[in-house]
Amino acid sequence: MVKPKKHLGQHFLKDEGVSERISDSLTGHGNYEFIIEIGPGTGALTKYLLNREEELLCLEVDQESIQYLNKQLPKLKVLEQDFLKFDLSEINKEKIAIAGNFPYNISSQILFKVLEDKSRVFELVGMFQKEVAERVAAGPGTKKYGILSVLIQAYYEVEYLFTVDENVFNPPPKVKSGVIRLQRRDANPACNEHLLRKLVKITFNQRRKMIRNTIKVLLGGIQSQHPLYTKRPEQLSVQDFIDLTNFLESHTK
Repeated sequence: MVKPKKHLGQHFLKDEGVSERISDSLTGHGNYEFIIEIGPGTGALTKYLLNREEELLCLEVDQESIQYLNKQLPKLKVLEQDFLKFDLSEINKEKIAIAGNFPYNISSQILFKVLEDKSRVFELVGMFQKEVAERVAAGPGTKKYGILSVLIQAYYEVEYLFTVDENVFNPPPKVKSGVIRLQRRDANPACNEHLLRKLVKITFNQRRKMIRNTIKVLLGGIQSQHPLYTKRPEQLSVQDFIDLTNFLESHTK
């Protein structure tokens, strides 16, 4: 059996019910025909994904896990690849889904990578550290609402599906896990997307300050007024950020 490696953040899932539930949570949104599983480990989730109609590709960095999977699931296609460095255009598929029990130490990076490839990734169902999962799904007015919440929700519908206890893993992590589903929205935000990212990051990096005090760098000395200026970033909805982005662009041209 494969020994979990701490430096890779491996916690192998051993609950069949959880594995099956994650696989069943993929809906086929956008009519994709290809699934990438990140970090299959010993294949707890993989064997359920193999039963689906879509083509499956697994990306794994642990050679011991790859050898084990090749032996246990000989029909499985596994690449020794780091998802964060993998060029999704190599797959030559316009629409894909992503699934996995993601290593906690790179889970946020995985989400930002998904944002980079948002034109291709139509659905994601994954297990994260519970705190990260809750941050992604958080709405305005909550402490967990932040950069990740706004940027992901600008492009994806997010649903927190269920919580997973520590004892269903080997070795058990020190925290609970949460499974979320991302489904691609029909259209990109109706604004300058580069400016939106800058606005979200600048304001949340000083989240205790009012918007008017954090966006001065974007205005470049230009004076303007907007009702949202007196609010703090966690009070703004995703649509508020989009509206404010359009307002700022119209006043800084």
